[in-house]
Amino acid sequence: MTFDRLAARVRALPPLAADLAVVAVVGLFTASDVAVNDPGYRQDDALTWALLAVSLAALVFRRRRPVPVACVTGAACAGWALHGHIGELLNLPVIVALYTVAVLGDRRRTLWTGLVAATVSGVVALIVGRDVVNPQGLPVLEMVWPLVPLLLGEVVRTRRELLAEYAARAERAEEEREREAALRVRRERVRVAREIHDILAHTVSAMTVQAGVALDALDTAPEVSRRAMTQVRASGKEAVRELRATLSVLRETESTAPAPRLDQLAELVEGIEAGGVRVVLRRTPSGATYPAVVEATAYRIVQEALTNVVKHSGSGRVAASLTGTDTALEIEIVDDGPANPAPSAADGFGLIGMRERVLALGGTLAYGPVPGGGFHVHAVLPTEGATGGTS
Repeated sequence: MTFDRLAARVRALPPLAADLAVVAVVGLFTASDVAVNDPGYRQDDALTWALLAVSLAALVFRRRRPVPVACVTGAACAGWALHGHIGELLNLPVIVALYTVAVLGDRRRTLWTGLVAATVSGVVALIVGRDVVNPQGLPVLEMVWPLVPLLLGEVVRTRRELLAEYAARAERAEEEREREAALRVRRERVRVAREIHDILAHTVSAMTVQAGVALDALDTAPEVSRRAMTQVRASGKEAVRELRATLSVLRETESTAPAPRLDQLAELVEGIEAGGVRVVLRRTPSGATYPAVVEATAYRIVQEALTNVVKHSGSGRVAASLTGTDTALEIEIVDDGPANPAPSAADGFGLIGMRERVLALGGTLAYGPVPGGGFHVHAVLPTEGATGGTS
């Protein structure tokens, strides 16, 4: 059995059992020194054994009262020296007590204990001198030995504190990683929910309008009905493609969903106009490119605004403009529908998702009814510092 395994088993014992084991080991070695008599001297007398008994009894309480135990064992060790029984192992009880003072205390207590212990040991050495059969060493040397167990205990305590701090840091880091992972999951769920809402709200609304046009023109204008149903089929296929790409993030570590770009606005407008709403789209400057996250957000804002026009306003004409600068992209959508009160957050998730997208980029969003009729949406998206990911 290695020393580490033995130490681990001792630490696994109940505190009282461990203390009794320490007392037994200390008592075995110290008693072997107490029982030794020099020629012409009877040193293992009743007083010597009584001091040993007191020291061992005090060691039982070393965890609960380390400083008093150090005082008792130190007094017993000094008593042996003054009584004339000086041995190599007689100071073992006080060594264990001093170690306990340091390992269970703090640096301030260790310093004060070391000062007192060194002073007492030096005074005893001066008193005893060389007038006994086993003389004391030099007072300076005798002042050093009590500092050794204190230093060892200080080192062990410091190491334990460092290990505890490292363990606490690791635990905090793990908790932080778990919180960050949960936050990423929540953000991804919100992102997927926004994407699905935008796709379904736009596509279903457009398909409903187009299906209505096809139904109305079925008998009187078959070609119009055919074009409307063709657009319904195209919109359905596009919706399925986007849904598959969006939901793929639920199966994969990294999202592979293609982010919509501003170049796709023409297709979006074509689908809206197929439902009977005239859309005037203007981009200034024309053909400008921006970070993918900005283009995706701008596309979704225009898509949501146009979808709301089809679903809620009853307008036959809507104007959408995108004005770009070196630092921002400004988006404005205005329709000429009848006057409507400002929508509330309870009216749906479209405006909520729109605001979340804009705020994620650090932009601003305003919307509301236009005096005299109609509804407008105005967003400003900063383009500097935007990352290439989708929001």
